[in-house]
Amino acid sequence: MGKQFATKRGLKRRKAPDRVDSRKHAKKSQHVKEDVTRTDSPEESYREESNDDEASEEVIYKEPTVYDKLLMKLGSRNRSVADAYNKRQRQEEGNSDTEEDETEGSESLSVSNEEDGEEETDNESPRLQEPSTFEDAETDSDFEASDTNQDDDISVNVLSATDDSAGTSSFSKHVGYMLSKGEAEELSNKKWTYTCEVPAFDTSNGKWMGTGECFLKDADMIPNYGLKQKLYKHWLDVFNTSGGNDFNSSRQRWFFSLCNSYRDILHGNKKPFYHKGLEEDSQIMDAYLMHSLNHILKTRDLVTKNDSKISKYQESAKEEIPPGDGFLDQGFTRPKVLILLPLRSIALRVIKRLIQLIPETSKVCVEHIDRFYEEFGSEGVEDDENKDEKSQNIRSRKPSKPSDHQALFGGNTSDDFMIGVKFTRRSVKLYGDFYSSDIIVASPVALITKIGKTEMNKELDTDYLSSIEVLIIDHADVISMQNWDFLKSVVEQLNHIPSKQHGTNIMRIRQWYLDGYARFYRQSIILGYYLNPDMNALFNHHCVNYEGKVKLASQFKGVLPKVLLQVRQVYERVDADSVADVDDARLEYFTKKVFPKIKDSIQGGIMLFVSSYFEFVRLRNFLKSQNASFCLLGDYTDQRDISRARVWFFEGKRKIMLYTERIHFYRRYKIRGIRNMIIYSLPERKEFYPEIVNMLEESDETTCTVLFSRFDQLRLERIVGSASAKQMVKSEKGVFVFC
Repeated sequence: MGKQFATKRGLKRRKAPDRVDSRKHAKKSQHVKEDVTRTDSPEESYREESNDDEASEEVIYKEPTVYDKLLMKLGSRNRSVADAYNKRQRQEEGNSDTEEDETEGSESLSVSNEEDGEEETDNESPRLQEPSTFEDAETDSDFEASDTNQDDDISVNVLSATDDSAGTSSFSKHVGYMLSKGEAEELSNKKWTYTCEVPAFDTSNGKWMGTGECFLKDADMIPNYGLKQKLYKHWLDVFNTSGGNDFNSSRQRWFFSLCNSYRDILHGNKKPFYHKGLEEDSQIMDAYLMHSLNHILKTRDLVTKNDSKISKYQESAKEEIPPGDGFLDQGFTRPKVLILLPLRSIALRVIKRLIQLIPETSKVCVEHIDRFYEEFGSEGVEDDENKDEKSQNIRSRKPSKPSDHQALFGGNTSDDFMIGVKFTRRSVKLYGDFYSSDIIVASPVALITKIGKTEMNKELDTDYLSSIEVLIIDHADVISMQNWDFLKSVVEQLNHIPSKQHGTNIMRIRQWYLDGYARFYRQSIILGYYLNPDMNALFNHHCVNYEGKVKLASQFKGVLPKVLLQVRQVYERVDADSVADVDDARLEYFTKKVFPKIKDSIQGGIMLFVSSYFEFVRLRNFLKSQNASFCLLGDYTDQRDISRARVWFFEGKRKIMLYTERIHFYRRYKIRGIRNMIIYSLPERKEFYPEIVNMLEESDETTCTVLFSRFDQLRLERIVGSASAKQMVKSEKGVFVFC
């Protein structure tokens, strides 16, 4: 699969595997083998909140959770675990701990996976945002336009694993909140309402919209903006060294604060590095990388300090585990951050920057760095003489491809890669085992291949995806040109209860992992050059973080001024009642109102542009049924057939050329001989519109016809502008002309 994508620039598609039922994983996890490897603490037990003041004499049966069943299974082999389980049962029945055994401690343990000293929270906390009822609030639609760092000040009191000061950080608040069953059920089908607005950074054409209360409230008041001290100091040094002036008002600092709110983020107007947006792209990348590092280091510090507290407690107490609510600090597996990228060359850029942002004392050794550069593309370590010679050669000849195409596809274009990154106190290890890695950087193609192998071989698994707490999808627009279904299938596989035990101390797994609520704690950050309905659908239905959502709403000026030819551009609206009907309505409109005009025309040179492969297939079949004279430039067309088709079209041997957006994205052909243009569906990438229209041969009879529907508003506004798009969608007239 990877080789096919590498050679054909991603033009191959595969059928995504069926979604794995999470209930099957949950069922498997309930049957834990009796030879489960126990770690440090054989007497650890599960935390269950109880209220001794309101103890009831009536025994209320509660269905055992997955964790209860784990305890019962382990209890058959270990007396201390059995005692802990029985003790918990007594607590649920309303009995005080002291009634049975005063030496067993008050409650079983809770361990949290991320920051030192997590603060206790209860189910009455207002952390879960309630849906707003504002009449003018904007709701999500798939087709819609548009802490203090207290790490070094932890109390040594082993009887309390929580620290009130540390509990004020956004990290500890986020992972410390306990979702109720009712809240989880509400989140599964919640319709989010965007009520908070904040102006977008450094632009007047957009605004950030969020659910609930203001998502950047008091962000400037937090010391180090919530970063660990050593990370903040190093980032500040890197910023100043690169020529930055005011870090506090910089884009990367602002976007980091947005990430540190732990809300889901959808940024659908990020100018990419290959579109002369190197500065903006790099700053946003710095922000999410620092957020990832901060999350991982706080997680590690919490686990380490809890280990130390437990060890000290064991020296002076009978029990091996101290009582308290602060010792549930782990997930099912170690990897906490997943970064999904489309190409190896982009992964090279991201991981290289990640290493640069790590403080010097934590990267004394970077293992396998040479192998990494070799497999993901050369670093371009050239002397000045070679660089000058290369740049002179580029100036001396006109490039055959646009600059953005050269920048995007100039490196390693393989889309099949997966690499684990592990952090220790003094080193960084690349190519680590996925179960021992902190960050996994991968492409959707590689992960869907792994998932497919597990379905064929039950001995294999992808349980390293079970405990992802920060998901970052960068360059989602490029991924959409590969296969969006792959990405969707990967996201659906995240945060399932694993099928096997992978050496984790099960007595220190967070309660919300065991309850199957991990997906409600996962932060998802989706970044792309543009938005489409698929991205909106993923954000609306698969990103269900209880903290809420934030998205960018942008206004566009359009790209019509970039059309250099004096050509009439006629936009004809196709009316459809629903998105399910729009494809059939578009085809019917074309066959009855557009095709008859060109069928009997003597003049050739008609380009028929389509955005998706699905539309390509439907039109190809229709043209065949009409015995039309046409040639194809599609996603899977062989190179020899492409060359032949271009010649036939230019010489007039074929009247119609069927051309897809995807092949234009990967090949950027300049087609000669176009006299009339029919844009069956608008391109996703706005710069393609003037590129294609400018390929027309200028003459008095040259025309350009564009079909659109009200469900194309996201594409339409990027091309004609937001104001014009709204008018065209709502107007009683169905035909609009631009010159």
